[in-house]
Amino acid sequence: MAKLRVDKIAASGQITENTGSVFFDGTSDWLRARGGDNFNDFNFGSSDFTIEGFFYANDVNGTDIPIALAADTVSANSDAGWYIRYQSNKIEGKAYSGSSEIGATQSGTVSNNTWYHVAYVREGSTFTLYVDGVAVSTATSSDSLNWNSGWKVEIGSGYGGANYFAGYISNLRICKGHAVYKSNFAPPTRELEVHQGPDDDRTVLLACHDGENIFADKTGRHILASQGNRTSSPTLAAGETPVGITTFNPGLTRSVDATAGPTFQGGVGFVSQNWLTLPKGTTTDRNLCGTRGLFAGSNPQPGDTGGNTIEFITVSTTGNTQDFGDRIGKGRRAIAAMSGSTRAVFAGSYGPSSTIADTIDYVNIATTGNAVDFGNCLSDLTEATGISNSTRGIIAGGRTPTVSNVMQYVTIPTLGNAIDFGDLSVAKRNAGSFQSSTRGVVAGGRNPSGTDLNVIEYVTIASTGNAVDFGDISSGGGQNNMGGSNSTRGLVAGGNPSTNTITYVTISTLGNSVDFGDNTAATHGMNTMATSPTRACMFGAATPARTLSYVEIATTGNALDFGSFGIDATTGYSSGCSNGHGGIS
Repeated sequence: MAKLRVDKIAASGQITENTGSVFFDGTSDWLRARGGDNFNDFNFGSSDFTIEGFFYANDVNGTDIPIALAADTVSANSDAGWYIRYQSNKIEGKAYSGSSEIGATQSGTVSNNTWYHVAYVREGSTFTLYVDGVAVSTATSSDSLNWNSGWKVEIGSGYGGANYFAGYISNLRICKGHAVYKSNFAPPTRELEVHQGPDDDRTVLLACHDGENIFADKTGRHILASQGNRTSSPTLAAGETPVGITTFNPGLTRSVDATAGPTFQGGVGFVSQNWLTLPKGTTTDRNLCGTRGLFAGSNPQPGDTGGNTIEFITVSTTGNTQDFGDRIGKGRRAIAAMSGSTRAVFAGSYGPSSTIADTIDYVNIATTGNAVDFGNCLSDLTEATGISNSTRGIIAGGRTPTVSNVMQYVTIPTLGNAIDFGDLSVAKRNAGSFQSSTRGVVAGGRNPSGTDLNVIEYVTIASTGNAVDFGDISSGGGQNNMGGSNSTRGLVAGGNPSTNTITYVTISTLGNSVDFGDNTAATHGMNTMATSPTRACMFGAATPARTLSYVEIATTGNALDFGSFGIDATTGYSSGCSNGHGGIS
């Protein structure tokens, strides 16, 4: 059953809510974070580090391992870089240099079914184990830690699926390059946060904090996946045992935005045949006032003084767009737009004097106002397209200034720079895109030689890797088409040269697109639409006038007039997103 606790602190008016944890049943299931996203994150060498978390063990007398850097073989000395484990009613922290122990620390007696904050810290040559803020044991060594690029951080087990942990883990944080704690301290009472910095001195993993998503890494640097006899699918198969989401936690709280309201934590997922994920945000965010669509960026106005506008509509109505705010800087068109249920993220730009930039910024969809800095793309970028589900945004293709096949991703609820995802089948720019909660689809585009493409390809959003062939756009498409979707059906409309064609696919299948109907005019110019679960709103840089039209996604038929752009009449090559598209579960 879902559970929400919200406390108001009278003196300050600050509102808080409980954080979450991840449940492990101790029988052949665990989580794994690979080093591949950021290869060297877990290679500590001889530098300082901090591994910490809140652990609640069901059996402190076993050999359960909450966290380890290990190979896929069961050999503690030769195939472990470090670990924290429960053994013989104690908590132990160990690190290895080859087959030699270099930092072995152990606590006094601990109890079953009790939350403990544990921190295993290296500062210089001193290894210290802290339990509930008290230094209980130290060891000394100047050696470098054992490391192999094929090793993985294993959460809930050690050595490739052994010594399974039974209990709960909350706010598991790994910091590379610095010792967070250097003497006794009061254990944290707030949800832990990411320490930003260069790659050799920052938080490199912060997991097991989200009561709705066991795969969440607040740093955005790594992909977590379920291992053992529990797959990463939300639905249990026969014989599987669960890693589960839960609001059970050691009393940690997080701040709640006074406008956005509380985040509803998911139910105790491991008692159900399916995970139950309740929606986040206020009732306004959850579309009781209507899904809001944003259109960001436009052609630079005369003198390169404009083009950074953001406008919005209520998707369920009709009418002209209204002013939302501005992107950072000027001339921010030809961007990738991505969105979750509360936040919209815009990546790349084409600005004054034909300059491109690596800018990523964001807005809160339920409010209005100017965009705020989010981070940076892998390089200067324009004419990319965006894919998103509730937590992850993928930036696909574009021009850097050469046409690119690179895909990169960000974690929408956090801030930070984009991370490599994989490659498209061919370098392309100005493609359309759409998504379900699990699959992202890229349609059309133009290759480096200037040839318009009709290929459709897809990725699994929660993973990383190269795109896979889906089918072809049956008519229209090409450069500057626009994509939009609900959770099951994706639409492709328009394209350059301008066309009024609309076609569709079923996202969960493969195949060529099928005729849907006609747009109100031949048009091109936007790579993503603004959609709700029922309606898709399409903007186009048509000739001779720009259009704003809509269709009902579940049916087929011709588009109807929605309104016009009421703020920036020069708007062109804008990108759309919403808080109700098909990727939001």
